[in-house]
Amino acid sequence: MGRDDHNHKRGSKTKLAQTPKQQLKESDGFDVEFSQELADHEDVEAQERARAADARAKD
Repeated sequence: MGRDDHNHKRGSKTKLAQTPKQQLKESDGFDVEFSQELADHEDVEAQERARAADARAKD
């Protein structure tokens, strides 16, 4: 079966639902559910790398 053998109805494209603009928020890039008390060594290193990358991106 080739690519053209699919049974598509041409011109009747259904649109996906879109998020209303009032529900869209600008993300600050921070994970608000993160608990510093539960952070292990790898989490702390990842935070340091992220801070360094943010600093490089701002320069």
